[in-house]
Amino acid sequence: MARDAKRLDLSIVVPVLDEEASIPELADRIRGVCDGAGYSFEVLFVDDGSKDDSWDVITTMNERDGRFRGIRFRRNYGKSAALAVGFERATGAYVITMDADLQDDPAEIPGLVTLLEDGYDLVSGWKRRRQDPLSKTIPSHFFNFVTRRMSGIDLHDFNCGLKAYRLEVVKSVRLYGELHRYVPLLASWEGYTRITEKVVQHHPRKYGRTKFGLERFIKGFLDLLTVHFLSRFTARPMHFFGTLGTLAFLGGFLISLWISIDKLWYGHPIGDRPLLLLGALLILVGVQMFTVGLVGEMVVVPRMQETTTYGISEEMPADVPVGGE
Repeated sequence: MARDAKRLDLSIVVPVLDEEASIPELADRIRGVCDGAGYSFEVLFVDDGSKDDSWDVITTMNERDGRFRGIRFRRNYGKSAALAVGFERATGAYVITMDADLQDDPAEIPGLVTLLEDGYDLVSGWKRRRQDPLSKTIPSHFFNFVTRRMSGIDLHDFNCGLKAYRLEVVKSVRLYGELHRYVPLLASWEGYTRITEKVVQHHPRKYGRTKFGLERFIKGFLDLLTVHFLSRFTARPMHFFGTLGTLAFLGGFLISLWISIDKLWYGHPIGDRPLLLLGALLILVGVQMFTVGLVGEMVVVPRMQETTTYGISEEMPADVPVGGE
């Protein structure tokens, strides 16, 4: 890769939640791969409120090798928050994200970087052969299928933690809630459409236990609807509310027109007909929805673009020369 003496090659962001047993081995693997490939790098371990000794392990590693830095939250904010802060602190030309549980293989880093050098903005890992039970793989396949169809982005594994980005991509996306699953969609929304995927090796969990249950898929679908709505209508709410309002108003108008003709032309009574109430209701709802769209057009300030402050209690300084230790 082309070297810039004033910039690190890689920033590797690793969210951490109770992974004290796996962190040292992960760090050794990252060091071996990056040193072997000749990358200058930094590793940002973001401790998302761990209850074990993860922070002590990160502190010890930082004392031995300043390229390994730590950011510690006062409490658990979630993976999206950890990635958001890691992205904010990243300085490398390319940014790699991976989980801390050793299921993501650091040996995949050079292959991901090669694709970025070929011109892609974002490279997502694809765990084609997952080392997880069926209770996770089957819902995951369904979730990815629906996400792929709704987003229009042809990826097989949106939720893979192993991804690679150009620095400008991570500086553009805004993460909150649990939107870490949809970084490719958020990046595409910002205009970074050169997105691809790479089949990566997925290892069985070696230490600890998974932090996610089936409820993550329910939250995932709700977040997908949120992102889909924001990506299409945040800057033009009238397109959404105005369309619904117009359809409702037209439906109510046609119903009211029909029963009026029925009354005036055929002389049928309409006072006790449910259609009268339905028509009036649809007209009222249509006017309200249209009004909401107008107000939204006048107050388009997307809250998703607001900066969220997380409670960081400790952070190690970035004082390591680009050349290494």
